[in-house]
Amino acid sequence: MLAVILAVVAFVGWRWWHNRPPYGPEALAIKSSLQFIGHEEAQAALGDKVNAPVSDGRDQLVLGRVSWQAPPKPLDGGYFAIFLIDKRTNLKPGSFSASSPLQEAVGLGSAGVENKIAERYSWLKGAGDVIEGNSWWSYGSRLAVSDGDASPLTFVAAFPYVEGPLRTVVHVPTAPVAMSDLLLALVYMGPDGQVYWAQRLQG
Repeated sequence: MLAVILAVVAFVGWRWWHNRPPYGPEALAIKSSLQFIGHEEAQAALGDKVNAPVSDGRDQLVLGRVSWQAPPKPLDGGYFAIFLIDKRTNLKPGSFSASSPLQEAVGLGSAGVENKIAERYSWLKGAGDVIEGNSWWSYGSRLAVSDGDASPLTFVAAFPYVEGPLRTVVHVPTAPVAMSDLLLALVYMGPDGQVYWAQRLQG
């Protein structure tokens, strides 16, 4: 019986240590901004090596900047997930362009393990997959940063204008969108899928 109790205590202690954040968001002194811009401004902000999303006159482009100071410890297999979410629909944009001093450290997409974020933080429901009937679907993208030295990060997200019958089947946020509709957040994910913490940056 004693051996069982010791095993349980050891497991609980290991799980606490395993899920314990190496540091909190305050250690990064995160700064951020969002603004609506045109295509030429978007291209200028991203630089020559990254193409801005294609946009016609009715689409909207959102320029975001997120910067942080060097983390106290390397990410070591973890990553920063940066989410831009339309709070009206809890959807993520489908089109992003991003630039960084470490371009190879920035990725675009989604991961099933990030459903844990929505489970833990009700205000970040849009970080997870979308439930339709009895199925889960992954729509839209977030930015993943695998190196803490990839700051500052500049991104442009597209909100396409859709009209007619197509509007009811599009599973990404669409124009028109107001700044008050947008939520920007940074989440620190551990190497084994741990959700260390989430920081609301805008919205």
